[in-house]
Amino acid sequence: MTDASTLSRDPEWLPHRIDPGAGTLQFLHIPRGALSAPQFLADRTPATPADEAQLPLGALAALQPETGPLHFLFHTAFCRSTLLVRALDIPGVATGLSEPGILVSLTNMGEAGHPLVKPMLDLLARRHAGGEAAVVVKPTNHANRLIPALLDTRPDAKAVLMTNPLPAFLAAVVRKGMMGRRWGRQLYLEMMSYAGMDLGMDAREQFAMTDLQAAGLAWFLNQRYFAMLLDRYPDRLRTLDGDVFNARRADTIAAIASLFELPLDAAQAAGVVEGPVFSTHAKRGGDFSATEAMDSERAQSPLVEEEIAQVGQWVELIARQAGLAVPVTGRAALL
Repeated sequence: MTDASTLSRDPEWLPHRIDPGAGTLQFLHIPRGALSAPQFLADRTPATPADEAQLPLGALAALQPETGPLHFLFHTAFCRSTLLVRALDIPGVATGLSEPGILVSLTNMGEAGHPLVKPMLDLLARRHAGGEAAVVVKPTNHANRLIPALLDTRPDAKAVLMTNPLPAFLAAVVRKGMMGRRWGRQLYLEMMSYAGMDLGMDAREQFAMTDLQAAGLAWFLNQRYFAMLLDRYPDRLRTLDGDVFNARRADTIAAIASLFELPLDAAQAAGVVEGPVFSTHAKRGGDFSATEAMDSERAQSPLVEEEIAQVGQWVELIARQAGLAVPVTGRAALL
């Protein structure tokens, strides 16, 4: 059985899930070399019974992890944020954590989870051996409601707000099929719960929206939320367009290294771009180009393109009425 001292000291033991009913915190043992595998950390399961441990929540106060600098990549989904955090997972430079499960637990707990934010971030911020300068965490976009709590808890942390133009976002929703369209509706409900606004629609009108209208409004509400965060933390946040990252990969990695104070120069950033991270699919593994071409072929349709354009015009009208330029990447841009 793994003792509390090891769970506190060893960064390969990641806090994974809180069971509020049982009052326990689950840890998973994930070796350093397995952190950047395509699967999100939230979806990992213990490889063996020995790779799982439980700790009573009451024991957290006694832990004294050797915590270090921590920074964030927040995003609106489907904008290459997974690829970016994998590219920043560079042994000896930084640790990249893609969607740790513990942030899902904290989100699901609501206000009750706020006292646990600090101890969980302290555990995530433990650096691995080799002189790594910081840990970079990319939460799931469903944890965006936690952003103020995360930044207030870590006043030294900086973050990139990553997004993309609405047409690219909606095209990604379509590529996910029926479940993608359902996800878009769920995201709209989620955004309205903590970053909503009066859109001038009653319940019947909202129910009558198409899937892509709902997804488009979710995207808009996230842009509006990011704009409010930029006003609240102007010196700590930078924006990044996922398409700009794709076109200027080395420049992006070098700029983030400068923002997060990582020991990585322009030549090293170029070397990362030439490495294997950019040739495999960030979420599913396998050849990226082949997977992308197959997904695009499945989803392409003149009718879909027409609907995306119509939803784009509608959301742009709503944004103008709200006095917001979208996407927000025109403000505090990283590049």
